[in-house]
Amino acid sequence: MIYTVTLNPSLDYRMDFGHLRLGELCRATGTALTFGGKGINVSVVLRRLGVESRALGFLGGFCGKEIAAQLQAEGCHSDFLWLEGQNSRINVKLLGTEETELGAPGPVLGERDLGRLHQKLCSLLREGDALVLSGSAPRGVPPDVYGEILRRLAGRGIAAVVDAGRDLLLPALEHRPLLIKPNLCELGEIFGAPPEGLPQLLGYARQLHRRGAQNVLVSLGAQGALLLPRQGNPLYAAAPPGKAGGTTGAGDSMVAGFLAGLPQGMRHALALGVAAGSATAFGEGLAGPAQIAALLAKVTVRELDGEA
Repeated sequence: MIYTVTLNPSLDYRMDFGHLRLGELCRATGTALTFGGKGINVSVVLRRLGVESRALGFLGGFCGKEIAAQLQAEGCHSDFLWLEGQNSRINVKLLGTEETELGAPGPVLGERDLGRLHQKLCSLLREGDALVLSGSAPRGVPPDVYGEILRRLAGRGIAAVVDAGRDLLLPALEHRPLLIKPNLCELGEIFGAPPEGLPQLLGYARQLHRRGAQNVLVSLGAQGALLLPRQGNPLYAAAPPGKAGGTTGAGDSMVAGFLAGLPQGMRHALALGVAAGSATAFGEGLAGPAQIAALLAKVTVRELDGEA
């Protein structure tokens, strides 16, 4: 079973504007209210690709009930912990000539809440399961929370995937996660400057490999993705041609595609990850199987041998 953890889920309220001027009354041409949260997105795209998972984390209030209802409608299995007296957050996305996101802080978690999560994970996960730790942490959560989760699960044969910013990612590396997925911006935060060119990009990935990550998948946005696998030469897959409408959920879709394709090998996992991420970037909302399959046929994976 693949389990995903989203510590700070949200409802994302999207408003579309032909032209947006701050400080004035602007009337939206369309709106949408959908679930949000990186781990949740991974579970939904896995479900659409025919791979079962179970979404875990925290929900609260009327927002939490709506998130749970939408996941049920998607056919996703979930087992969230409930936060009494608190409400899951609402994020606002304003789409005009550019995309602006207004992020709410979300509820406050205490030691007792984290203790409940640790207890649930330890009771559920078994050897051979995969655990996706993805996204930001809400208030009250220490930055080593993902590392602590993996420490408590050490020795159980759990395949961990960590997709998070520097402060959450780095403490988890010593526990040898199966996969991490930084993007170029996150690499810049980790190493002090974004990579300039392929040699430095590979150098950054190798440093993360030496610090514990078994496989490093670097999302390159419109350029596709690079994979430094545990064994063998680096692999590169260019993104298929298309016009990106927004990046929300694209990285999560890449993680889901990679996991769905992994039983068929690293090359297929990389190709399916890039296809899924691109399909979400090119469309509205998270991609479905038809869009992903259409783009998968256009993705070519090549080995970086002499260039590496």
